[in-house]
Amino acid sequence: MRQLADCYLYGIVDLGYVEESAAVDMVHAMIRGGVDLIQLRGKNVVIEKLTDIAAELHKVTSDSGVPLVVNDHAQIAREVPVEGVHVGQDDASVNSARTTVGRPIWVGKSTHSVEQARAAQREGADYIGFGPLYATPTKPDYIPIGLSPISQVQDEIRCPIFCIGGIKLENLPDVTAAGAKRVVIVSGLLQAHDVVGYAARCKQLLTTVNQSL
Repeated sequence: MRQLADCYLYGIVDLGYVEESAAVDMVHAMIRGGVDLIQLRGKNVVIEKLTDIAAELHKVTSDSGVPLVVNDHAQIAREVPVEGVHVGQDDASVNSARTTVGRPIWVGKSTHSVEQARAAQREGADYIGFGPLYATPTKPDYIPIGLSPISQVQDEIRCPIFCIGGIKLENLPDVTAAGAKRVVIVSGLLQAHDVVGYAARCKQLLTTVNQSL
């Protein structure tokens, strides 16, 4: 299984964009394109259905050595041996998520400022999502934080930082030039005409950036 430190490109199977019946095919495409870490997110899907989908996806990801993370619902990880759980600012704490799961697991946390990133690190998050950098339809109520805080958060936070929010292939060079080493791509990847090729181009850029460090 790929280690968190070796993950640069984070893809999210957001069931607001992807039909449930197409989730497995999307995961296969992401993996072929070189996505390192995959999250299942279904904000409007009942937990029983999400659990079933997580189990189906984990069969695919585990065979490929790609970690699978579930969004929000730590209890899913009690039934499905996913590698991680992701929580938001208004969700359960990192420790509460770990207690709910009852086994060693990665817990990531969404942060929207350097101050929140510091707090997540103190809380013991294994990684953080940092953003949104740009306006994004996935999080329409969040004000973009822009690129300027990236260098500060990279300097201060020791755990892996995945920048998120409106990141697409066309602006990825600007994001990495601002100091980002890892990113989450959602709509740009899910809506790509060629998911495999789109992911591969993003991964190549991120790999080049990280090899130069």
